[in-house]
Amino acid sequence: MATSQTWLLRPFQERSTQLFLGVLFAAMVVVTFLHLFMPEDSALHVSAYTVTLLGKYLCYALLAVAVDLVWGYLGILSLGHGAFFALGGYAMGMYLMRQIGDRGVYGDPVLPDFMVFLNWQELPWYWQGFDMAWFAFIMVLLAPGLLALVFGFLAFRSRVTGVYLSIITQALTFALMLAFFRNEMGFGGNNGLTDFKDILGFDLRSDATRLGLFLATGIALAVGYVVCRAIVTSKLGRVSVACRDAEARTRFLGYRVERVQLFVFVVSAMLAGVAGALYVPQVGIINPSEFSPLFSIEIVVWVALGGRATLYGAVIGALLVNYAKTVFTGIMPDAWLFALGALFVLVTVFLPKGIAGLLQKRRQKDDDQPGAQEATA
Repeated sequence: MATSQTWLLRPFQERSTQLFLGVLFAAMVVVTFLHLFMPEDSALHVSAYTVTLLGKYLCYALLAVAVDLVWGYLGILSLGHGAFFALGGYAMGMYLMRQIGDRGVYGDPVLPDFMVFLNWQELPWYWQGFDMAWFAFIMVLLAPGLLALVFGFLAFRSRVTGVYLSIITQALTFALMLAFFRNEMGFGGNNGLTDFKDILGFDLRSDATRLGLFLATGIALAVGYVVCRAIVTSKLGRVSVACRDAEARTRFLGYRVERVQLFVFVVSAMLAGVAGALYVPQVGIINPSEFSPLFSIEIVVWVALGGRATLYGAVIGALLVNYAKTVFTGIMPDAWLFALGALFVLVTVFLPKGIAGLLQKRRQKDDDQPGAQEATA
């Protein structure tokens, strides 16, 4: 019992975790205060649109943490985490569609509008249960987790590694994208799921619900970050790093490498599913474009920019890149992809360890100064 408590509490003893959680909760408090108590005509007022935009950024940050867990600490470059993100989003979207009831365009109390339009006569079996929130929330974790379990078991058991594993993960998300584009799959086809009304009885169009979703996303990011730090600072995390740096030697020492890889991969997929589930009610739509391989590659760019194997670097990269995307797509929408590619090349050449590596280098330089050494002595 004492060992498990130490394992769970260890991240809170780290300076980086304390700083990350402090900055995150301070930002949440500031945004809430400026949204609720500042007049709308004030320059300091945070609008409901901005609150929703920030909530979307935090969803992406949680997704980046999930990717950094497997890429930074396990050495698995996954180009398919967009699939886990989208599956969690579709699970939430199915719940939100069932909540519409007879308020849809066609007024059917059971069938979503797109099913009525396609002349479906009854609800598919895999839609059953999504009218209950607890069932939908379980599926948010179970759907991406089960896919990661099956895929990871087959891949890691066959000892598929390196670029081959990256290509297979990319093929997985591309195949799912093509499948979800088909109308007969029962997920809305090209248009996806949209026109949501409420969640847990709260109107999704109200400012209070938007603020609540933003705060829930911030809490989910904090919990996800702490869980990942607990994993990487444990014995399992040290074995994961050993698998990343010397897989053959780790096997020789007697560790079941495939089990370590499978566990961490499934946890990462479930975190990505949670990010997708929080993303959908804030954005208001989920469609097959979230399965796009380009989106999964973009996630890798976030992590590379922020810094691998740091977790907080992944958050920094996700926030910076998506803020830049919001700005540049409004100014130069056609040039954004070129700017993103150039940014990735520049970071790879001049900042191989990302922004977090630069911060660590600066902190180490400050610690090496004579004054800091005397204070330590």
